[in-house]
Amino acid sequence: MLRFMTKSLARRPLPTIRTLRRLARKEDGAAAIEFGLVAFPFLLLVFAILETAFFLFAGQTLETAVTDTGRLIMTGQAQQQELNQTTFKDAVCARLQGGLFDCQAAVYIDVQTMPTFDFNRELPPLDADGKFQTSFQPGGPGDIVLVRAFHQWPIYVSWGLLTGNTRLLVATAAFRNEPFNPVAAAAN
Repeated sequence: MLRFMTKSLARRPLPTIRTLRRLARKEDGAAAIEFGLVAFPFLLLVFAILETAFFLFAGQTLETAVTDTGRLIMTGQAQQQELNQTTFKDAVCARLQGGLFDCQAAVYIDVQTMPTFDFNRELPPLDADGKFQTSFQPGGPGDIVLVRAFHQWPIYVSWGLLTGNTRLLVATAAFRNEPFNPVAAAAN
């Protein structure tokens, strides 16, 4: 039996050029191999597009919440209701429902009264350690107010093109307060 097996193996010729050409012409599985080569970059691109869409949607959601809640200050309702930084942030967070943000822990609200509408030098209110320092100055009738919200948005698909794992989302509303009655605001 052993002799029979050795003879059959010995008779088998080495692959010739003709055999190699025949194998090269076969296309059974070429689609699977091509998909295997293209699948990873394709899925990476799809995830990057989805992440960019979520980032833009979150930025617009934050911008809308700041604009809508800033109207409380502009019309004097925040002053009349004696809102402080915490209660104003709660009003912003009420508009950010839906699970995109961990509002109480990760959104920072800064409200400042400004002398002019020249905001060219306004930077995120970070201290030397990189922590947010915010204030709440809603101002009075006719004051110029700058309302800003900050959120560190996590980035998962960065491809090494961007540094770090988060991007700072900033939403801004700048306006002049309406001439509301400050006496009524102080009496309430």
